[in-house]
Amino acid sequence: MSSDPPQSAESTSDLVSQAAAQISTLVRDELTLAKLELAEKGKRAGIGGGLFGGAAVLGMYALGLLLALAVVLLDLVWPLWLALLVVLVVVVAAAGIAALVGKQKLQAAVPPVPTDAVASTQADVKTVKNAVREGRSS
Repeated sequence: MSSDPPQSAESTSDLVSQAAAQISTLVRDELTLAKLELAEKGKRAGIGGGLFGGAAVLGMYALGLLLALAVVLLDLVWPLWLALLVVLVVVVAAAGIAALVGKQKLQAAVPPVPTDAVASTQADVKTVKNAVREGRSS
């Protein structure tokens, strides 16, 4: 008889070390996937934000010209001070409404989450749990 350790002891330690290595690789791969997904979403959001900002600047100039036109038109029938006051009240009311609606929309917004990486990680955890259960039952 030889003094070699039982075959099952070697295979168990080999399996544990393989599982640890695979879990480590899996975690690194999931983190890489999450980083790539968030970087892509960030890039799209940056481009969209820049274009939206440019449109907002042009829109502000257009709004200023429209308000000036409204004051000039109202000045034809009312005194200048009254025309300015009416336009000012309308603009302040519109700003208040926009602020309230914007606040509600921001509160309802969901924080950006790497959904693909989360789903993949949840599937991996489920697979590992099933494998552990099957390993214990056999």
